[in-house]
Amino acid sequence: MTDAAKPAQSVQSSVQSSDTQLAPSTQSPQLEPKHIIRTLLRSLRQYKKASLLTPLFVVFEGVLEIIIPTVIAALIDQGITPGKMPVVWKFGIILIIMAAISLVCGFLAGKYAAIGSSGFARNLRHDLFKKVQSFSFTNIDRFSTGSIITRLTTDVTNVQNAYQMLIRVGMRAPVMLIVAWIFSFRISPSISMVFLACIPVLGIGLMGMAVLVHPIFRRVFHTYDELNNVVDENLQGVRVVKSFTREQHEDQKFGRISERIYKDFVKAEKLLSMNSPLFSLCMYVSMILIAWFGAKEIVASGNNAAYGLTTGDLTALTTYALQIMMAMMMLSMIFVLVIISRASASRICEVLTEQSTVTESDQPVTSVKDGSIEFNHVSFRYSDTSEKPVLDDINLSIRSGMTVGIVGGTGSAKSSLVQLIPRLYDVTGGSLKVGGLDVHDYELESLRDEVAMVLQKNVLFSGTIAENLRWGNPTATDEEIRHACQLACADGFIEEFPNKYNTYIEQGGTNVSGGQRQRLCIARALLKKPKILILDDSTSAVDTKTDKSIRNAFMHEIPDTTKIIIAQRLASVEESDLIIVMHEGRVLDQGTHEELLKTCEEYRNIYESQTQQHADEDLDAEARDYHEQETEAAQRKVDELASEIKQAEQNGDAAAEGELRKSEATAEATLMEDKRGSNDLPNTPLVAADSQKAASATDAATNEQQGGEAR
Repeated sequence: MTDAAKPAQSVQSSVQSSDTQLAPSTQSPQLEPKHIIRTLLRSLRQYKKASLLTPLFVVFEGVLEIIIPTVIAALIDQGITPGKMPVVWKFGIILIIMAAISLVCGFLAGKYAAIGSSGFARNLRHDLFKKVQSFSFTNIDRFSTGSIITRLTTDVTNVQNAYQMLIRVGMRAPVMLIVAWIFSFRISPSISMVFLACIPVLGIGLMGMAVLVHPIFRRVFHTYDELNNVVDENLQGVRVVKSFTREQHEDQKFGRISERIYKDFVKAEKLLSMNSPLFSLCMYVSMILIAWFGAKEIVASGNNAAYGLTTGDLTALTTYALQIMMAMMMLSMIFVLVIISRASASRICEVLTEQSTVTESDQPVTSVKDGSIEFNHVSFRYSDTSEKPVLDDINLSIRSGMTVGIVGGTGSAKSSLVQLIPRLYDVTGGSLKVGGLDVHDYELESLRDEVAMVLQKNVLFSGTIAENLRWGNPTATDEEIRHACQLACADGFIEEFPNKYNTYIEQGGTNVSGGQRQRLCIARALLKKPKILILDDSTSAVDTKTDKSIRNAFMHEIPDTTKIIIAQRLASVEESDLIIVMHEGRVLDQGTHEELLKTCEEYRNIYESQTQQHADEDLDAEARDYHEQETEAAQRKVDELASEIKQAEQNGDAAAEGELRKSEATAEATLMEDKRGSNDLPNTPLVAADSQKAASATDAATNEQQGGEAR
């Protein structure tokens, strides 16, 4: 493959190296090229100077390279052919000076091109990341995590490569093409027309390739989003994959997506590979025609400049032909890179021009009065195209400092309800007030500073425990951190670590248990000292005793904070000031624990089922303890009888031995009954075998006793 196709290969390898949740990437309508360029160039900022200096030095370099063939022609015609050495020395020194200046200009052009393109990519990547940070959950759901990562890495790299090529080669190629043709026209107008005939052929060929290849590369990059999503999902769920032995299935899924990328790239490369033979055809035809017509003119003029072409002129024309062809080759390389980067540029602009669904008012309020919350006929949909609302006609009034429990079945929109409070999502109907003001009136940062959420999926970041906890309050003292951990019942296990609060947490908190992660996340939320604390099923991985300790600490230590607790265990919320029962996105009922037991059948059913379950568990525990005690006593009896039988054998007392063996058989039968009751496995082979053994022992003891009486 020629150099013209190398940009495609470099982009493919750079994309493949960026394999990084899982939602399909949304393809937006293609933006206008002018709009894309204006949007991207905003990221140049402090690198405009380097971007302007690069083409300036490139022009100097190109002009010098174009003048050199003219000087060489003069060297041949005026110095070498007539044998004038002073002229040869003169033009030789001029050539050396021009080459040195051209070399310096080329070096400076390369330096500033690297600075400008790398800085542009850095700014562009930062602008993308900053934009993503401003997204609401709705915006993030639209793109997917894998797609955003691809745009931040691969797509930015593609645009960087294209930009560097444009500001350096993109300026040099046109200058060389135009100026070289002008110089060749001055030498021989008729022969210079050969070059003009090649331009339409190459132009039509390149435009045809662009039309066919651009949609393929756009599809390829969206497929890379899918690939990154699969990799991300697989790595996050690697324990599940291995426990269900689904490695082969995941490998096949990855292979299918990778195969699609391979086929699309092969298809695109086949089309782009036509660039090389097309260019070669134009170049060779041009060289043959120049040599043919040039030779004829030299013969006709007798190699005399006064009558036509000379050998020096033909040498210059040949050099200009090569420069023109080289310029056209560079333009074709730029063309290929632009085709590839155009898809990436469009995808980057989709993110940069995305409008966040959560916006602030022109004069936002920067302080939250208290933790009171009021839902007035609130409804919510995740998407405008959703047929059924997730939340419908929610009316709630929560006073500041209340403890509120939210219960309901799976899919009853409990989490969706609380995510509206810090505006992770925005209501689509009705109004939501916090501290007496509509949430839209607040500055987002101020509102979210006063609302601490511990989500269902507990996230810890790589770093020490103290560093993770200071996400809640960067200026928190060591004493404040310890106090928050005491409230969250996390100080106990932290103190057991060798490095205590300096213990390093792996990415995602994989080196601590689920319950420990939950308690650390609760402590982190408490360090914010919020007016509203939301626990979204955040104590599900801790035992009931620890759960109760955490709730008691909240009650006594943060009485003025509004506490909203979503839980599956009613024991976690039954002491709340208000309990809200959710069902299919609506508030089914609300009240205290005692009130709901009387008025809400759904709540009563949940309570009775959990109460019965706990009662059964308590009875089972008591029964196990009782049977364990009985089994231990029976085992001691069997051991004592075995010792007495051994003593009777040594004394030769057959009658006593027979009585003891009979008692031993009875004791063993009792032991087996206790085991059967303890394990609740009356038909297991072990118990059956032991029962048979006990029966055999009883028969043997009876026979032994009868034999003794006969004797």
